[in-house]
Amino acid sequence: MIKFVLMVNRQGQTRLSRYYDPVELSRRAPLEADVVRCCLSRKKDQCSFVEYKDFRLVYRQYAALYIVVGVTDSENELSIYELVHNFVEVLDKYFSRVVSL
Repeated sequence: MIKFVLMVNRQGQTRLSRYYDPVELSRRAPLEADVVRCCLSRKKDQCSFVEYKDFRLVYRQYAALYIVVGVTDSENELSIYELVHNFVEVLDKYFSRVVSL
């Protein structure tokens, strides 16, 4: 199950956040900062799946944009990875030049 979706830039600024499990507003900012720090600190040759607390992070980078999805342990990471790519392709076709694929 998807717990949240974040879109952040290279500076770590959140551009879009959507939570599918209730998270208090006071806990969102520290959670987002920690998740973004975890993903941005990784090198390009490292895996895009990260164990984080009680869930997994699946992230993908497009130019200066990172899309991070938090999922439960029972979710298939590769399917989420492909879902992110399909989502970006749809955004790119609809809006044109969302990110350079």
